[in-house]
Amino acid sequence: MPRPNYSKTILCLANSRRPGGACFAGKELEVGKLGHWVRPIDAKRSNAIAERDAKYADGVSADLLDIVRMPMSAAAPSDHQTENHQIDPGFYWTKKGRATWEQIIEATDKVAGPLWSDGDHSFHGLNDKVNEETAKTLDGSLLLIKPSQLELVVGEESKFGGGTARKVRAKFKLNGTDYNFVVTDPWIETKYLAKPDGSYAVDGSRLCVSLAEILNGSATKLVAAVITPDRI
Repeated sequence: MPRPNYSKTILCLANSRRPGGACFAGKELEVGKLGHWVRPIDAKRSNAIAERDAKYADGVSADLLDIVRMPMSAAAPSDHQTENHQIDPGFYWTKKGRATWEQIIEATDKVAGPLWSDGDHSFHGLNDKVNEETAKTLDGSLLLIKPSQLELVVGEESKFGGGTARKVRAKFKLNGTDYNFVVTDPWIETKYLAKPDGSYAVDGSRLCVSLAEILNGSATKLVAAVITPDRI
């Protein structure tokens, strides 16, 4: 019977939208202990994961906070995204459990300084960019953080090329520094885009932040998941 080259079991800390599909990420879970970050990718889809490939044998889709066994074919690090592993699409993913809030606390990274590098901003963001030269010196692109003073902000933004779109942003502090990142967590987007424009305080959360691929000379920092106890 065919077998994948290897498998990774992860505590899923992100299931976010991206062009062409989804971006999954999480921390490896072995014998009850959390380890390194893992980002499953499909190079044939510009690293996005198709909906059909993120399913269990019963047809249910993998989701944030699931504990998932993922068949892989090869490690595929790229620049600062050292956590990437190419999936083997010939096998189903397997659900092994569901996260507890205690595991989320345990998975939270201890970040003493900036989120990778500060000082570069997008038009609507704050400290949400890393220039290409700096990004290529980094050895990771995923963190689970405990922010302070988190607000989810809903409002219209200008789009590159013209027009506007409503977006959800996360404004927060970490180690005394202010940040403002776009949120790409589809569950949070659906919930907050249904609300009127404005700012909404969120207490007791964890944020999975991701540094995207380099595009037009910089990499963008994103909030890939907003994890609160009520989502467990």
